Amino acid sequence: MKLVLASNNAGKLAELQAMFSGLGMTLVRQGDLGIPEAEEPFKTFIENALAKARHAARLSGLPAMADDAGLCVDAFGGLPGVDTAYYATQFGYPKGDDNNVRALLEQMQGISNRRAALVSTLVAVRHPQDPEPLVAVGRAVGEITREPVGSNGFGFDPVMFIPEFGQTFAQLPVEVKNANSHRGKAARAMVGLMQERWL
Repeated sequence: MKLVLASNNAGKLAELQAMFSGLGMTLVRQGDLGIPEAEEPFKTFIENALAKARHAARLSGLPAMADDAGLCVDAFGGLPGVDTAYYATQFGYPKGDDNNVRALLEQMQGISNRRAALVSTLVAVRHPQDPEPLVAVGRAVGEITREPVGSNGFGFDPVMFIPEFGQTFAQLPVEVKNANSHRGKAARAMVGLMQERWL
């Protein structure tokens, strides 16, 4: 069974492909089918993921899955949330992981509540009008460090300290990080939902 991934991120595809291979599903990037990226006008992960999944299903004629993810910082009322990828641009920096980390650390100077969560929301639809989309959410809760630590991973991994491991995500071996990351947790939950309801 082919499942369109409403993303053109090669890293995300590789990470998810490994988790979904046991279901006999082949994940195909929407870009490989000539499908442009969907608009993401909403302020919640679930609304954006649903819009992306429906868009990919409509243009491909295949079941589709989309992920919307970001960093939710307690001291900022859950922001940057859905705007995580563009966080640095609010402060005059070009878009990019390193600038996002720099901007976050600058904005958190002098803030003692450093609790934050990386959140991933996966939504899958059988077709664009599917009345019962599958929704799986994964959260990785930790604390924002005062400086980057570690060289593995990407995004906010170097500043996301995970108390249960006593390290940042960027210090953990890739397989440990993937097993405990927000996306890893969401993907495992989605695999379970698909086994229960689709297969």
